[in-house]
Amino acid sequence: MKNKDIPKLIKELRNKLGLTQEQFAQKVGVTFPTINNWERGTRIPHPFLFQRLLEIAEEAGLKNIQNIKRTKK
Repeated sequence: MKNKDIPKLIKELRNKLGLTQEQFAQKVGVTFPTINNWERGTRIPHPFLFQRLLEIAEEAGLKNIQNIKRTKK
């Protein structure tokens, strides 16, 4: 996965869960500005936080975060 794909995937995961950035930040264990920065592409998640995103994706019924692209409405 390329770094430029990460913001889109994070936003799509959050949207699939039906959460605001603030709610998603609480679920991930980070702050609202962190989620905002990830989605804008100004920062990327640390590897252990990316692992948390993978866990959240699995909890949402996705095998991995790359599947988010394939579940677009």
